[in-house]
Amino acid sequence: MIATSYPRHDADWQGLFIRRLAAAMGREPSISTTLWAPEGPLDEGVAYGCTSADAEFLRAMAERGGIVYLLKSTPFRGLFMASKMLLRLRKLYRRAAPETDIFHINWLQNALPLYRMNAKAVIAILGTDFQLLKIPGVVFLIRRMLATNQCILAPNSDWMEEELRRKFGDLAEVRPVNFGIEDIWYEIPVSPQKPPIEWLCVLRLTPAKVGQLFEWGERIFGDEHVLHLVGPNQAGVDIPKWANYLGPLSPEELSRDWYPRCTGFVTLSEHGEGKPQVLLETMAAGLPVIASNIPAHAEVVQEGFNGHLVDSAVAFSAAIEKLSNPEHRAHMSLNCRRSSKELYGTWADCLNRYIELYQAL
Repeated sequence: MIATSYPRHDADWQGLFIRRLAAAMGREPSISTTLWAPEGPLDEGVAYGCTSADAEFLRAMAERGGIVYLLKSTPFRGLFMASKMLLRLRKLYRRAAPETDIFHINWLQNALPLYRMNAKAVIAILGTDFQLLKIPGVVFLIRRMLATNQCILAPNSDWMEEELRRKFGDLAEVRPVNFGIEDIWYEIPVSPQKPPIEWLCVLRLTPAKVGQLFEWGERIFGDEHVLHLVGPNQAGVDIPKWANYLGPLSPEELSRDWYPRCTGFVTLSEHGEGKPQVLLETMAAGLPVIASNIPAHAEVVQEGFNGHLVDSAVAFSAAIEKLSNPEHRAHMSLNCRRSSKELYGTWADCLNRYIELYQAL
Protein backbone atom coordinates (compact mmCIF):
# COMPACT_ATOMS: atom_id res chain seq x y z
CA MET A 1 0.00 0.00 0.00
CA ILE A 2 1.49 3.31 -1.15
CA ALA A 3 0.70 6.72 0.36
CA THR A 4 2.62 9.98 0.54
CA SER A 5 0.54 11.32 3.43
CA TYR A 6 0.17 9.63 6.83
CA PRO A 7 -0.36 10.87 10.42
CA ARG A 8 2.94 11.35 12.25
CA HIS A 9 1.27 10.93 15.65
CA ASP A 10 -2.15 10.12 17.09
CA ALA A 11 -3.36 13.75 16.95
CA ASP A 12 -2.10 14.41 13.40
CA TRP A 13 -4.69 15.03 10.65
CA GLN A 14 -2.52 14.31 7.64
CA GLY A 15 -3.57 11.18 5.80
CA LEU A 16 -5.68 9.91 8.70
CA PHE A 17 -7.93 7.97 6.31
CA ILE A 18 -4.85 6.03 5.13
CA ARG A 19 -4.23 4.86 8.69
CA ARG A 20 -7.88 3.81 9.11
CA LEU A 21 -7.85 1.75 5.91
CA ALA A 22 -4.43 0.24 6.65
CA ALA A 23 -5.65 -0.74 10.14
CA ALA A 24 -8.65 -2.53 8.60
CA MET A 25 -6.28 -4.33 6.22
CA GLY A 26 -4.08 -5.36 9.13
CA ARG A 27 -7.06 -7.00 10.84
CA GLU A 28 -8.02 -8.98 7.73
CA PRO A 29 -6.39 -12.45 7.89
CA SER A 30 -6.53 -13.01 4.12
CA ILE A 31 -4.31 -9.97 3.42
CA SER A 32 -0.64 -9.42 4.24
CA THR A 33 -0.13 -5.65 4.20
CA THR A 34 3.08 -3.66 3.87
CA LEU A 35 2.75 0.14 4.03
CA TRP A 36 5.08 2.57 2.23
CA ALA A 37 4.23 5.99 3.70
CA PRO A 38 5.62 8.67 6.01
CA GLU A 39 6.59 7.21 9.37
CA GLY A 40 3.85 7.24 12.01
CA PRO A 41 1.86 5.00 14.36
CA LEU A 42 1.21 1.58 12.80
CA ASP A 43 -1.68 -0.64 13.79
CA GLU A 44 -1.25 -4.34 14.45
CA GLY A 45 -0.88 -6.49 11.36
CA VAL A 46 0.68 -3.77 9.17
CA ALA A 47 4.39 -3.95 8.27
CA TYR A 48 6.40 -0.83 7.47
CA GLY A 49 7.97 -0.91 4.00
CA CYS A 50 10.14 2.22 3.86
CA THR A 51 13.91 2.24 3.97
CA SER A 52 15.39 4.74 6.42
CA ALA A 53 16.23 7.02 3.46
CA ASP A 54 12.66 6.78 2.13
CA ALA A 55 11.23 7.58 5.56
CA GLU A 56 13.49 10.63 5.93
CA PHE A 57 12.57 11.89 2.44
CA LEU A 58 8.83 11.51 3.11
CA ARG A 59 9.19 13.20 6.50
CA ALA A 60 10.93 16.21 4.97
CA MET A 61 8.33 16.46 2.21
CA ALA A 62 5.45 16.30 4.72
CA GLU A 63 7.05 19.03 6.84
CA ARG A 64 7.14 21.28 3.75
CA GLY A 65 3.39 20.81 3.28
CA GLY A 66 3.30 17.80 0.96
CA ILE A 67 3.85 17.43 -2.76
CA VAL A 68 0.63 19.17 -3.90
CA TYR A 69 1.36 22.22 -1.73
CA LEU A 70 4.96 22.37 -3.01
CA LEU A 71 3.83 22.20 -6.65
CA LYS A 72 1.42 25.08 -6.06
CA SER A 73 3.60 27.32 -3.87
CA THR A 74 7.08 26.70 -5.33
CA PRO A 75 6.61 24.94 -8.69
CA PHE A 76 10.29 24.41 -9.50
CA ARG A 77 11.10 22.99 -6.07
CA GLY A 78 7.87 21.01 -6.20
CA LEU A 79 8.85 19.45 -9.55
CA PHE A 80 12.28 18.59 -8.17
CA MET A 81 10.77 16.89 -5.11
CA ALA A 82 8.16 15.12 -7.24
CA SER A 83 10.89 13.74 -9.53
CA LYS A 84 12.85 12.44 -6.55
CA MET A 85 9.72 10.85 -5.10
CA LEU A 86 8.86 9.09 -8.39
CA LEU A 87 12.40 7.72 -8.62
CA ARG A 88 12.09 6.32 -5.10
CA LEU A 89 8.77 4.73 -5.98
CA ARG A 90 10.27 3.20 -9.13
CA LYS A 91 12.95 1.53 -7.01
CA LEU A 92 10.32 0.37 -4.53
CA TYR A 93 8.10 -1.16 -7.23
CA ARG A 94 11.06 -3.03 -8.73
CA ARG A 95 12.13 -4.27 -5.29
CA ALA A 96 8.66 -5.27 -4.12
CA ALA A 97 7.18 -6.66 -7.35
CA PRO A 98 8.32 -10.31 -6.91
CA GLU A 99 6.53 -10.60 -3.54
CA THR A 100 3.50 -8.41 -4.25
CA ASP A 101 0.19 -9.65 -5.65
CA ILE A 102 -1.54 -6.25 -5.61
CA PHE A 103 -0.23 -2.70 -5.28
CA HIS A 104 -2.82 -0.47 -3.57
CA ILE A 105 -1.70 3.00 -4.64
CA ASN A 106 -3.20 6.14 -3.18
CA TRP A 107 -3.05 9.19 -5.49
CA LEU A 108 -2.79 8.81 -9.22
CA GLN A 109 0.67 10.36 -9.61
CA ASN A 110 2.17 7.67 -7.37
CA ALA A 111 1.28 5.05 -10.00
CA LEU A 112 3.31 6.66 -12.80
CA PRO A 113 6.53 4.73 -11.95
CA LEU A 114 4.69 1.45 -12.63
CA TYR A 115 5.36 2.02 -16.34
CA ARG A 116 6.24 -1.31 -18.03
CA MET A 117 6.14 -3.21 -14.72
CA ASN A 118 3.31 -5.57 -15.80
CA ALA A 119 1.89 -5.21 -12.28
CA LYS A 120 -1.61 -5.43 -10.86
CA ALA A 121 -2.75 -2.28 -9.06
CA VAL A 122 -5.77 -0.65 -7.50
CA ILE A 123 -5.26 3.11 -7.83
CA ALA A 124 -7.31 5.18 -5.38
CA ILE A 125 -8.02 8.64 -6.82
CA LEU A 126 -8.93 11.65 -4.70
CA GLY A 127 -9.94 15.16 -5.67
CA THR A 128 -6.48 16.68 -5.34
CA ASP A 129 -4.82 14.34 -7.82
CA PHE A 130 -7.86 14.41 -10.09
CA GLN A 131 -6.99 18.06 -10.69
CA LEU A 132 -3.63 16.95 -12.12
CA LEU A 133 -5.44 15.76 -15.25
CA LYS A 134 -5.66 19.40 -16.30
CA ILE A 135 -1.86 19.68 -16.57
CA PRO A 136 -0.60 19.19 -20.15
CA GLY A 137 1.04 15.82 -20.67
CA VAL A 138 -0.28 14.15 -17.50
CA VAL A 139 -3.06 12.22 -19.25
CA PHE A 140 -0.52 10.91 -21.80
CA LEU A 141 1.81 9.71 -19.02
CA ILE A 142 -1.03 7.98 -17.16
CA ARG A 143 -2.27 6.27 -20.33
CA ARG A 144 1.26 5.06 -21.05
CA MET A 145 1.46 3.56 -17.55
CA LEU A 146 -1.99 1.95 -17.72
CA ALA A 147 -1.20 0.32 -21.10
CA THR A 148 1.62 -1.68 -19.51
CA ASN A 149 -0.14 -2.84 -16.31
CA GLN A 150 -3.43 -4.32 -15.12
CA CYS A 151 -5.14 -1.57 -13.13
CA ILE A 152 -8.48 -0.61 -11.64
CA LEU A 153 -9.03 3.12 -11.10
CA ALA A 154 -10.96 3.61 -7.87
CA PRO A 155 -12.05 7.23 -7.31
CA ASN A 156 -13.58 7.88 -3.90
CA SER A 157 -16.38 9.94 -5.50
CA ASP A 158 -18.87 9.11 -8.24
CA TRP A 159 -18.58 12.56 -9.85
CA MET A 160 -15.07 11.69 -11.12
CA GLU A 161 -16.17 8.48 -12.84
CA GLU A 162 -17.37 9.88 -16.18
CA GLU A 163 -14.20 11.80 -16.98
CA LEU A 164 -11.96 8.93 -15.87
CA ARG A 165 -13.86 6.54 -18.16
CA ARG A 166 -13.60 9.00 -21.04
CA LYS A 167 -9.84 9.41 -20.64
CA PHE A 168 -8.78 5.92 -19.51
CA GLY A 169 -11.73 3.52 -19.86
CA ASP A 170 -10.18 1.71 -22.82
CA LEU A 171 -7.13 0.83 -20.73
CA ALA A 172 -8.45 0.29 -17.20
CA GLU A 173 -11.68 -0.44 -15.37
CA VAL A 174 -13.12 2.46 -13.37
CA ARG A 175 -14.96 1.48 -10.17
CA PRO A 176 -15.71 4.16 -7.53
CA VAL A 177 -15.21 3.06 -3.92
CA ASN A 178 -16.75 4.85 -0.95
CA PHE A 179 -14.49 5.23 2.07
CA GLY A 180 -15.71 4.00 5.44
CA ILE A 181 -16.32 5.76 8.73
CA GLU A 182 -14.80 4.99 12.12
CA ASP A 183 -17.20 3.51 14.68
CA ILE A 184 -16.84 6.38 17.16
CA TRP A 185 -18.81 8.75 14.91
CA TYR A 186 -21.88 6.49 14.89
CA GLU A 187 -21.79 6.37 18.70
CA ILE A 188 -22.00 10.14 19.30
CA PRO A 189 -25.22 11.06 21.14
CA VAL A 190 -27.49 13.49 19.30
CA SER A 191 -28.29 16.11 21.94
CA PRO A 192 -31.22 18.57 22.00
CA GLN A 193 -30.32 22.16 21.15
CA LYS A 194 -29.78 24.73 23.85
CA PRO A 195 -29.13 28.45 23.42
CA PRO A 196 -26.82 29.77 22.16
CA ILE A 197 -27.06 27.74 18.96
CA GLU A 198 -23.60 26.29 18.25
CA TRP A 199 -22.14 25.41 14.83
CA LEU A 200 -19.02 23.49 13.92
CA CYS A 201 -16.54 23.89 11.05
CA VAL A 202 -13.61 21.46 10.75
CA LEU A 203 -11.03 22.13 8.04
CA ARG A 204 -7.44 22.90 7.18
CA LEU A 205 -7.46 26.69 7.12
CA THR A 206 -6.53 27.83 3.62
CA PRO A 207 -8.26 30.51 1.53
CA ALA A 208 -9.84 27.89 -0.74
CA LYS A 209 -11.05 25.76 2.18
CA VAL A 210 -12.50 28.77 4.04
CA GLY A 211 -14.26 30.05 0.93
CA GLN A 212 -16.97 32.62 1.73
CA LEU A 213 -17.34 31.55 5.37
CA PHE A 214 -15.96 34.70 6.97
CA GLU A 215 -17.75 37.04 4.55
CA TRP A 216 -21.17 35.34 4.78
CA GLY A 217 -20.87 34.49 8.46
CA GLU A 218 -20.00 37.97 9.72
CA ARG A 219 -23.65 39.03 10.13
CA ILE A 220 -24.79 35.67 11.52
CA PHE A 221 -22.30 34.46 14.09
CA GLY A 222 -21.82 36.18 17.42
CA ASP A 223 -23.99 35.94 20.51
CA GLU A 224 -27.08 33.99 19.32
CA HIS A 225 -25.18 31.75 16.90
CA VAL A 226 -21.64 30.61 17.84
CA LEU A 227 -19.22 29.17 15.28
CA HIS A 228 -16.49 26.80 16.54
CA LEU A 229 -13.64 26.65 14.05
CA VAL A 230 -11.32 23.62 14.24
CA GLY A 231 -8.19 22.75 12.29
CA PRO A 232 -4.57 23.70 11.57
CA ASN A 233 -4.05 27.21 10.20
CA GLN A 234 -1.58 26.09 7.53
CA ALA A 235 -1.74 29.24 5.42
CA GLY A 236 -1.79 31.84 8.21
CA VAL A 237 -5.37 32.87 7.42
CA ASP A 238 -6.71 35.90 9.35
CA ILE A 239 -9.47 34.59 11.62
CA PRO A 240 -12.22 37.06 12.67
CA LYS A 241 -12.74 37.63 16.38
CA TRP A 242 -16.35 36.35 16.25
CA ALA A 243 -15.11 32.84 15.33
CA ASN A 244 -14.15 30.61 18.27
CA TYR A 245 -10.92 29.17 16.89
CA LEU A 246 -9.89 25.99 18.73
CA GLY A 247 -6.89 24.96 16.65
CA PRO A 248 -6.40 21.33 15.57
CA LEU A 249 -8.17 18.73 17.72
CA SER A 250 -7.99 14.95 17.65
CA PRO A 251 -10.99 12.91 16.42
CA GLU A 252 -11.49 11.73 20.00
CA GLU A 253 -11.70 15.32 21.30
CA LEU A 254 -14.06 16.34 18.52
CA SER A 255 -16.39 13.38 18.94
CA ARG A 256 -16.43 13.65 22.74
CA ASP A 257 -16.53 17.39 23.39
CA TRP A 258 -17.80 19.25 20.30
CA TYR A 259 -20.03 17.23 18.01
CA PRO A 260 -22.63 16.43 20.72
CA ARG A 261 -23.17 20.11 21.57
CA CYS A 262 -23.58 21.50 18.05
CA THR A 263 -26.69 22.04 15.93
CA GLY A 264 -25.03 21.66 12.54
CA PHE A 265 -21.84 21.57 10.54
CA VAL A 266 -20.74 24.33 8.14
CA THR A 267 -18.36 24.10 5.18
CA LEU A 268 -18.17 26.64 2.38
CA SER A 269 -15.01 25.22 0.84
CA GLU A 270 -14.15 26.01 -2.78
CA HIS A 271 -11.25 23.56 -2.76
CA GLY A 272 -11.09 20.88 -5.45
CA GLU A 273 -11.49 17.62 -3.53
CA GLY A 274 -13.06 14.20 -3.95
CA LYS A 275 -15.40 13.37 -1.11
CA PRO A 276 -14.36 15.08 2.15
CA GLN A 277 -13.97 12.48 4.88
CA VAL A 278 -15.02 15.00 7.52
CA LEU A 279 -18.46 15.21 5.88
CA LEU A 280 -18.92 11.45 6.07
CA GLU A 281 -17.97 11.48 9.76
CA THR A 282 -20.27 14.42 10.39
CA MET A 283 -23.22 12.63 8.79
CA ALA A 284 -22.48 9.51 10.84
CA ALA A 285 -22.55 11.68 13.97
CA GLY A 286 -26.08 12.78 13.06
CA LEU A 287 -25.06 16.39 12.44
CA PRO A 288 -26.79 18.05 9.44
CA VAL A 289 -24.52 19.96 7.04
CA ILE A 290 -24.69 23.37 5.38
CA ALA A 291 -22.27 23.22 2.46
CA SER A 292 -21.19 25.15 -0.61
CA ASN A 293 -22.66 23.72 -3.79
CA ILE A 294 -19.60 22.06 -5.33
CA PRO A 295 -19.50 18.49 -6.77
CA ALA A 296 -17.64 17.09 -3.76
CA HIS A 297 -20.39 18.31 -1.41
CA ALA A 298 -23.37 17.71 -3.68
CA GLU A 299 -22.57 13.99 -3.78
CA VAL A 300 -22.87 13.74 0.02
CA VAL A 301 -25.40 16.45 0.95
CA GLN A 302 -28.91 15.92 -0.39
CA GLU A 303 -30.76 19.23 -0.28
CA GLY A 304 -33.52 19.15 2.33
CA PHE A 305 -32.77 15.53 3.32
CA ASN A 306 -29.55 15.59 5.35
CA GLY A 307 -28.49 19.20 4.91
CA HIS A 308 -28.54 22.25 2.68
CA LEU A 309 -26.43 23.29 -0.31
CA VAL A 310 -25.89 27.05 -0.62
CA ASP A 311 -24.42 29.34 -3.27
CA SER A 312 -25.11 32.81 -1.85
CA ALA A 313 -25.14 34.73 1.42
CA VAL A 314 -28.95 34.79 1.32
CA ALA A 315 -29.16 31.01 0.88
CA PHE A 316 -26.61 30.52 3.67
CA SER A 317 -28.62 32.67 6.08
CA ALA A 318 -31.83 30.82 5.17
CA ALA A 319 -30.17 27.44 5.78
CA ILE A 320 -28.96 28.59 9.22
CA GLU A 321 -32.53 29.63 10.07
CA LYS A 322 -34.01 26.31 8.89
CA LEU A 323 -31.61 24.16 10.88
CA SER A 324 -32.17 26.32 13.95
CA ASN A 325 -35.69 24.86 14.02
CA PRO A 326 -35.49 21.82 16.41
CA GLU A 327 -38.02 19.71 14.48
CA HIS A 328 -36.36 20.31 11.11
CA ARG A 329 -32.96 19.61 12.59
CA ALA A 330 -34.10 16.37 14.34
CA HIS A 331 -35.58 15.01 11.09
CA MET A 332 -32.38 15.73 9.16
CA SER A 333 -30.22 14.29 11.94
CA LEU A 334 -32.02 10.96 11.68
CA ASN A 335 -31.56 10.95 7.90
CA CYS A 336 -27.84 11.71 8.27
CA ARG A 337 -27.03 8.73 10.46
CA ARG A 338 -29.29 6.28 8.62
CA SER A 339 -27.94 7.12 5.15
CA SER A 340 -24.32 7.05 6.39
CA LYS A 341 -24.67 3.48 7.63
CA GLU A 342 -26.29 2.39 4.36
CA LEU A 343 -23.89 4.14 1.95
CA TYR A 344 -20.55 4.09 3.76
CA GLY A 345 -20.62 1.82 6.80
CA THR A 346 -17.32 1.26 8.60
CA TRP A 347 -13.72 0.93 7.44
CA ALA A 348 -14.22 -2.85 7.47
CA ASP A 349 -17.05 -2.33 4.96
CA CYS A 350 -14.75 -0.13 2.86
CA LEU A 351 -12.07 -2.84 2.90
CA ASN A 352 -14.61 -5.37 1.66
CA ARG A 353 -15.31 -3.07 -1.28
CA TYR A 354 -11.58 -2.97 -2.07
CA ILE A 355 -11.24 -6.74 -1.64
CA GLU A 356 -13.72 -7.14 -4.51
CA LEU A 357 -11.30 -5.15 -6.68
CA TYR A 358 -8.29 -7.17 -5.52
CA GLN A 359 -10.12 -10.36 -6.42
CA ALA A 360 -11.14 -8.97 -9.80
CA LEU A 361 -7.47 -8.27 -10.60
